[in-house]
Formats: sequence, C-alpha cells, structure tokens
Amino acid sequence: MKYVDEFRNRGHIARLAELILKEATREYTFMEVCGGHTAAIHRFGIPSLLPPQIKLISGPGCPVCVTAGRYIDTLTAIASNEGVTVSIFGDLMRVPGTLGTPGDARAAGADVRVVLSAHEALETARANPQRKIVFSAIGFETTTPGTAVTIMQAEREGIENFSVLNAHKVMPPAMEAILREGTRIDGFICPGHVAVITGSSAFEFIARKYGLAAVVTGFEPTDILSAVLMLVRQVNSRKPSVEIQYSRAVSAGGNVRAQDYMRQVFEPCDVEWRGLGVLASGGLQIADRYRRFDAAAAFTVDIPEATHANPCICGEILRGVSTPPDCPLFASACTPDHPEGTCMVSDEGSCNTWYKYHNYE
Repeated sequence: MKYVDEFRNRGHIARLAELILKEATREYTFMEVCGGHTAAIHRFGIPSLLPPQIKLISGPGCPVCVTAGRYIDTLTAIASNEGVTVSIFGDLMRVPGTLGTPGDARAAGADVRVVLSAHEALETARANPQRKIVFSAIGFETTTPGTAVTIMQAEREGIENFSVLNAHKVMPPAMEAILREGTRIDGFICPGHVAVITGSSAFEFIARKYGLAAVVTGFEPTDILSAVLMLVRQVNSRKPSVEIQYSRAVSAGGNVRAQDYMRQVFEPCDVEWRGLGVLASGGLQIADRYRRFDAAAAFTVDIPEATHANPCICGEILRGVSTPPDCPLFASACTPDHPEGTCMVSDEGSCNTWYKYHNYE
C-alpha cells in the first residue's frame, strides 16, 4: 500500500495536473518510445488529466511490434524442422507472418513452447539433449543482457543443442530515425527500463544534436505526469537536456555489468525495424566468438515473398504519424482476439492499448 500511496496519491496527481495546466502556455507534442509507457498512459487515463494543448503520441517502443515479418517467417520455418523445439515469449505466439503465426505452426504439429526467459530455454536444452532447442531472442537493451548471460553459460557448460534466433535491437537509432524523418515533436518521454541498462547518457544526442527535451521516467501516474511537467518546463525555458525523473532505478551511466555482458556477446549491426526500415547500427548480432549459438547460421530456410498487401498501418503508428483509430482495420477486422497487425498483438502495442482502454470492446 505504501508504494501505491506514494506514486498513485490522488492529491499529488491533482497538484501535478494543476501545475501542468498552469505552465502549458503553448501547444506541445511529446512522444513516448516505450510500450510500457504507452500502456500506463492509457491505463491511468493520463491524457484526460492534461490540457488539450498537450498531445502524447506513441513511438516504436514495443519489441514485438517492431519485429520484422521475415523474422517471424524464419522462426516458423525453423520450427517445422524435425527434432527442433522453438522457445518463444508468449506475445510472439500470435504475431502474423507470411507463413502464419508461430501458434499456427504449433497447431500444425511443430514443437513451439512459451518460456519466460532465455535461461528457461537453456534448461529445456539441458533436459532434452536429443533435440535442438532454438530460443527466440527479441527485445531492446532491457532483455539483451539476459540473452548474453545465457549464451555465455551455454558455452561454459558445452551445451551443443542450444541456439538463439536473435532479433535484439537498440533504441537510440530508432529515436534518431524518427527525428531525421521529420516527425514533429517537442520532446521524448525516454524508456525507463531501457535506461536502467544504458543509463540516461544514451539519450544525450536528443538535446545536444536536435535541441529537443528529454526525460527518463517511470511507469506510475505521478512518474508520467512529473515527466510531462519537466518536459513542458524544458520547452518553455528553451534549455533542452536529458533529465532523470526515474532516479530510483536509473543513473546517468546505467548498469555497467549488464553493458559488459552485452559487449562480450553482441556487436552492432544494421537491422530491419517494422515501420522504420533498415536502421544503421539499430540492432545487435552475435559476435564471432559465440557464432556457433546463432540459429540463423545453423538453419537454412526458404521464405516466400508476401503475396498480398495488408492495409494495416502499423508502420505509420510506430513512427508516430498515425494513431490506431486511423487504421481501416482497427476494432473491426483487427482486434486483440484476431490481430491483423503486430501493434494489436502485444499488451505493449499501441492498438492493443487503445482497444482496451478506449471502450472499443
């Protein structure tokens, strides 16, 4: 109860809302680039507490949403191999690809299992030495250290039936791509969980290079409202910087040990982001020392080209140029039970969040 009282106190929320109303003297557009923030903003009704001149828009903050269709097809194709077990996070089970979803592959007889971590997939490899276990590694800097530590452990133990189909990405290049493309915003609500690992210093380029406001914040109502107030004050003072509101978890330098694990196992690479295209150094690939754990190198798959155009505008939503209701499929052909696009699949996807918290049931 103490935690709830501290970060969801109605009096504190009301005072923050009053300060924002008082100090918001112009129009402002701020983008959050964390799916957790998107969910929290709508779950707690944050837009209803803000004056109409402040607009919050969502960016590419959901790792499931930005995973390219070709990755899903590769995962499904690998799962069809005899003697292979594919371990995935639950959100991926319903992500559509050209070959269907991983869930479809399981229904057709493939051994696709939901796990909570890379470590759990490694345990499956230990227990089933006669099978090849492939872990689907997606996520930003938040989950990458866990994958790195697991690969290092597999090497130490000499486990030969474990590999990783890697799709880890890093957030700063995506944020910079949005700015280069010309999306009109006044500042970023920077991702709190990513910043726990990277530190706030990873986002210094936003203020230094682009002259925009930035605040790293947490996920409670007072966190988000405090971040909005800090952003408004930065814009008003014309003194952009990268501030840390989420100081109980984030520092300027981040988690140095986790960063070291990442550097040992992964190296930067160009990678495709759904909606943003191929981003230079926007992803991570397994380094040569650990290449024998790279499932992409171990399996040869034939991926067909897409044969029909999908009117889903997930890419535009991920870039912040459209909102979920702008999509012709939203809340009709595309729902959480029957998602047509990745933004409707995950609990952190913008479409899923809008559907749940804006009375589209």
